[in-house]
Amino acid sequence: MSKRVKPENSAGFIPAVKTLSKSIREYKTPSLLAPLFVAMEVILECLIPFVMTLLLGAMDYITGNPANPNPISVKIVKLIFGSNEPVLLTAILWFGVALLLLAFLSLLCGALSGRFCAVASSGFAKNLRKDMYYKIQDFSFSNIDKFSSSSLITRLTTDVMHVEMSYMMIIRTAIRSPFMLIFSMVMAFTINARMALIFLCTTPILAVGLILIMTKAVPFFNRIFKKYDKMNESVEENISGMRVVKSYVREDYEKEKFDKASSSVKNDFIKAEKIIALNGPLMNFCVYTGLIAIYIVGSTLIINSNEALLKMTELQSFMTYSFQMLMSLMMLSMIMVQMIMSTASMKRIAEVINEKPTIVSPNNAVTEVKDGSIKFNDVSFKYSEKAERYALSNINLEIKSGETVGIIGSTGSSKSSLVQLIPRLYDVNEGAVEVSGINVKDYDLETLRNAVAMVLQKNVLFSGTVRENMQWGNKTATDEEIKHALKLAQIDMELDKFIEQSGVNVSGGQKQRLCIARALLKKPKILILDDSTSAVDTKTDALIRKSFKEYIPETTKIIIAQRIASVQDADKIIIMDGGTISAMGTHEELLNNNEIYQELYYSQNKANEDKEVM
Repeated sequence: MSKRVKPENSAGFIPAVKTLSKSIREYKTPSLLAPLFVAMEVILECLIPFVMTLLLGAMDYITGNPANPNPISVKIVKLIFGSNEPVLLTAILWFGVALLLLAFLSLLCGALSGRFCAVASSGFAKNLRKDMYYKIQDFSFSNIDKFSSSSLITRLTTDVMHVEMSYMMIIRTAIRSPFMLIFSMVMAFTINARMALIFLCTTPILAVGLILIMTKAVPFFNRIFKKYDKMNESVEENISGMRVVKSYVREDYEKEKFDKASSSVKNDFIKAEKIIALNGPLMNFCVYTGLIAIYIVGSTLIINSNEALLKMTELQSFMTYSFQMLMSLMMLSMIMVQMIMSTASMKRIAEVINEKPTIVSPNNAVTEVKDGSIKFNDVSFKYSEKAERYALSNINLEIKSGETVGIIGSTGSSKSSLVQLIPRLYDVNEGAVEVSGINVKDYDLETLRNAVAMVLQKNVLFSGTVRENMQWGNKTATDEEIKHALKLAQIDMELDKFIEQSGVNVSGGQKQRLCIARALLKKPKILILDDSTSAVDTKTDALIRKSFKEYIPETTKIIIAQRIASVQDADKIIIMDGGTISAMGTHEELLNNNEIYQELYYSQNKANEDKEVM
């Protein structure tokens, strides 16, 4: 087995953003319309208090109180009514209609921005999951070795959820809040520039504080998501191995292990939240300090100048804009918190999307496998460039098309590593593997792998009917073809029988035979059985091998087994030892000349004799 190499979280924030932005694609239009309608909504909302100020100014002008009314209100009244003396109720009606129209348009823009925002953010999240999932399908085994399945699941779910929330805030709230802040500030300056400067003084303090909070919190979230991966890995392992856990009565141990992982995540979250929690008090200090200063300065100006420098109606509108600025700052702080949380998620998603498959089809690839002949030319292989020793060393082997080859050896002798090089699940470090006289690196990957059927040591069935599982081997297979394949694999099972996830509702032997039948439906040039009859009895094993001779005589068959009986009829038998070919020959040749083979043969036969005596 290869040692997992942890992916380095070295991607920067800006490169991660560039990578993820490519997944917006068909949702660019709603992504642009959402902020556009948000901006329009903000402008309309900011106009409402301004129109209220004009209404109050118009009332002062019409009633003659005070003596110096708002000049803009006076111009509007004269523009609407001309030289005629307006009736107060009529003027209020005109301004009321204007306010209702602004409110309706603001509501309409808000609804449209919300709709486009929902479409854009959910669509963006869908594309992220799709891009990651599709990229994972192209990974070679060495790529997959860099990530754990639990980590990939966390990235496809939790990380995407955080990024989706951030994107939703960016195209709506992150547009609304700055626009609201800017327009409210502009309108505040329009009313009284000196008063508006008070808020500007608090902005640098808030900005510096938010930057410091973000700098301190990000490392914690980077660490949290790694611990999430470990916790999910523990859960996945426990659920998939639940039968073992219960049979060994290890529930308490598993609970304790999960509690430790969960507590570790909780402790880091507490530390991160303690830092982020400073955001609220800092913002409240800056905002309410500004409001207090506005109240003091505004009241002083009104009293001392007898409303010459600042009118009471203007102060009321100014306070409305102040609260709008307050809400904008609060929303901006929420965006900052969400961005802090999603920064680590963005980098982790970008890691998967940017991962380059180590095995790809070459240009001008060969698209036909003529026969099942195989040749290993001085092949050496190790799972990682950093590995100290080779898993396979100096392998020279030639297999003719249609031959049956048995491979035996002790656990860890690299039997599986040898056969995984044939469909190019891994690439050799030295030498070359040829199929049908052509280097496997020159084949189109799909063509090569369609010509090779592998029944792996760890048999995998998918949730669905027997028919659906069999059609993995041949998606156009008829019921008659499927039944024939099942018969060859020595299993009788209804095609509509539902297989639970991972095949938990069938026995180990049934699972192996279903996987063999699935491989037979592929009608491959090369069939590889990696210890895939270990759970069936010797009689059934013999019948399966007999079926191979009758049904696929021209197919090259490679059988990895622990039992001599499973390979003794092979054209040649290979003995693996420490990543090298220790010996090779027929059953009779090895039985006469090889000590390892003799020891295995006699020990297994004696065990069988003892069983018969018992």
